[in-house]
Amino acid sequence: MDGFTQQMIMLLLDDYSLDSQNLRESFRQAGFHLPVVVIEDDGFLPDDVISVYGYFLGEFKGAPGIPGKPRYFNQITVPEYWEISGTNSMGRIHDLYRERGRIFYTQPANKRLGKVVDWYNENHVVRSSDHYNRYGALYARTTFNAKGQKVNKSYFSPEGKEVIVENFVTGDIILNRGSQVVFFHTKTEFVLYVLKAAGLEGHRIFFNSLSTPFFASQRLSSQKKEDILFWQEPVGQEIPGNMQMILRGQASRTARIMVQKRQAYHRLLELGAPAKMVQGLGFIYSFKRENGRRPSALICTNSDQVEHCHKIVKALPQMHVHIAALTEMSSKLMSMNAYENVSLYPGVKRGLLEELFAECDYYLDINRESEIVSAVYQAFLNNQLIFAFQETMHNQNYVADKRRYPLKDVDRMIADIRRAMEETGTMEEMLKEQRKAAFAEPAEKYGQLFQGL
Repeated sequence: MDGFTQQMIMLLLDDYSLDSQNLRESFRQAGFHLPVVVIEDDGFLPDDVISVYGYFLGEFKGAPGIPGKPRYFNQITVPEYWEISGTNSMGRIHDLYRERGRIFYTQPANKRLGKVVDWYNENHVVRSSDHYNRYGALYARTTFNAKGQKVNKSYFSPEGKEVIVENFVTGDIILNRGSQVVFFHTKTEFVLYVLKAAGLEGHRIFFNSLSTPFFASQRLSSQKKEDILFWQEPVGQEIPGNMQMILRGQASRTARIMVQKRQAYHRLLELGAPAKMVQGLGFIYSFKRENGRRPSALICTNSDQVEHCHKIVKALPQMHVHIAALTEMSSKLMSMNAYENVSLYPGVKRGLLEELFAECDYYLDINRESEIVSAVYQAFLNNQLIFAFQETMHNQNYVADKRRYPLKDVDRMIADIRRAMEETGTMEEMLKEQRKAAFAEPAEKYGQLFQGL
């Protein structure tokens, strides 16, 4: 079976988001090693993933003049006498008092590795964006019109030769393939051309988007409807139009939909999607450890706005609370040092942060502002029991419904934390609810997709 799937099925992903990575890893955990093709390439794809836009660019790894690793933010090339400064969120480029550009990082942002550089005109409107890959090469450039709207994007070989030009106004794509110039009217045509060049044209397609991956599936010929949509997005007031096409039996190759988020699955059933065509299928997660039931909690924040922190710490003296930030901490947050059951980690290093995830068995998602280091997801993989406030929650996919509290119900949160620490079996029951909320699956659920092949 494994040999069959490797030769006859591929994953066609719109981008390499966390959900896309989890889908790929789920197949791997189940023993199925499928070729992976990603359409929107951010320059940091793994070597064993086929990039649609990168397929004809050539090999950057080891190429002459290529750094071979991501560029630190202050290694971006700028004109003489211009200055680069940076924080843990972005870099800035100045010519004396005038801001000329901004540097955006790849994740994790605290490493300050450059991915995109926006360049401004005299009116501080973006005129171009330089895209750097994980080898430190300038592999693409997007240009904008005077209103800051995208016009086209060029992709370069390691030698700096323009290989692909995508026109965002007309939708056309031009490929310079050696002495041959190939013209495509749509992105779908280009994707199909790459699939044929890669020898994947005859494969079944497992895809996760109703845009270009679905259009590509529609354009390929097949005697059977064996492609599968893996739906990973929320569902609103109605079923998406292209999904309705599948449910009406009008898709040429797709007749099954696997919904990978619990709320989206139940919402589709509420909207009348037939259960025989729509099934719930989450991810196989690679949990890093078991929960040790230790009375220690972790909070990750780059803000001093940590809701009800003082009250929680005072109400639970038996719990040690570790608060970590990638930046320096304000005096407000540093005042938490007054509590014996609190440890603060300003400017925490990655290694120490990983130790905290491994050693703490609770995670409190109670900080305002943006999330750092994908903390809730990391807490979930470490089997930490996660508690969150509804108003500040950063990633609802990994928090059980009963562990989400309005800010006004902090006393109920405290009571539930206390129960988890003191009552035998309560912690494990809450962790089961947490894994159920995240649609965690056993390996055999993925094996069932191939039954009968």
